[in-house]
Amino acid sequence: MKTIIFYLTALLCLAASKLEAQTFERRARDISYNIAQISKEEKDSLKIEIEEVNKLLETDDITKEEADKRKLAFAEKRAANIEERVAVEREKLDKLVQDRIDGNIEESFRSFSITYDPGTSKFKDTTKVKTYYEFKRTTSQFVFALGFNRLMTDGKVDNDNYKLRSDFYEWGLTFNTRILRNNNLLHAKYGLSLQYNNLRPDDDKIFVTDEGKTVLSDSGIDIDLARLRYVNLVVPVHLEFDFTKKQVNEDKTYYPTHNSFRVGLGGYAGVNVKEKQILKYEDANGHDVKERRRGNYNINDFVYGLSAYVGYEAVSLYLKYDLQPVFKNNEIDQNNVSLGIRFDFN
Repeated sequence: MKTIIFYLTALLCLAASKLEAQTFERRARDISYNIAQISKEEKDSLKIEIEEVNKLLETDDITKEEADKRKLAFAEKRAANIEERVAVEREKLDKLVQDRIDGNIEESFRSFSITYDPGTSKFKDTTKVKTYYEFKRTTSQFVFALGFNRLMTDGKVDNDNYKLRSDFYEWGLTFNTRILRNNNLLHAKYGLSLQYNNLRPDDDKIFVTDEGKTVLSDSGIDIDLARLRYVNLVVPVHLEFDFTKKQVNEDKTYYPTHNSFRVGLGGYAGVNVKEKQILKYEDANGHDVKERRRGNYNINDFVYGLSAYVGYEAVSLYLKYDLQPVFKNNEIDQNNVSLGIRFDFN
């Protein structure tokens, strides 16, 4: 049950990010539609009022001076109505923009006005459009990494007991916040990840527990596959140096990310959520057997370590090192070290 809860937590974080973006776009379209409808309704009403005045003028019920006076009064009234009703929608839009956490938001608003020219008896739409930009400093990425695992014993990499295919993979959601308001170099990168670590013993050995210790032992049979998998849910935090240059277009400045060389330095901390050993072999009757052993292999309940990556755009070379030993009761500490490729997808 604990494992399922943690999986759901990670999935919900990713789903919430996508849902938030969809909700923002939908609400922004709704507000834009409301503003357009307000302008149309008021202008249509003004057109009807002007036609009524023209009918009175044609039947000589009012003078031209009175007609111009009435038309101007109607125009001022409708312009005030537009300004008042649009102000309500503008408040909604401002609140929506403040709640937005991803991307650079381009907004525009209208200063509505209608001018009547008595000389030509025509109305002019003198609406002014002003555009401004709200630069959000936080973006989100989906992270996926994979590579090779090894155990460090007495400060040396143990290449004698483990196959080259010992591997790891990691996936999760991260947020990237630009630290300096007007400089794109420094970013804080943080999020939630699941790390899958696999250790594959060599020479037909398997992991066994002996008096609370976890050791490698000869299985006594021909092992096709032996793999100890332990899964950690971690919170990674990195200081990222992003050398992507800012973009200036006329009076607008953008701060894109993941478009150039990047370097990340930091670490992670979390908990172990699952461990099991998978064995594949052929029994005495020649039948293929796949066995899953879900016992307690004394994996440390808590994990913390150092990690770094260096790369270009979305792809990086990724290194992580567990500072705590993999097995909590062993006399000799063995720490996991991983080297692989990391992808950060915006």
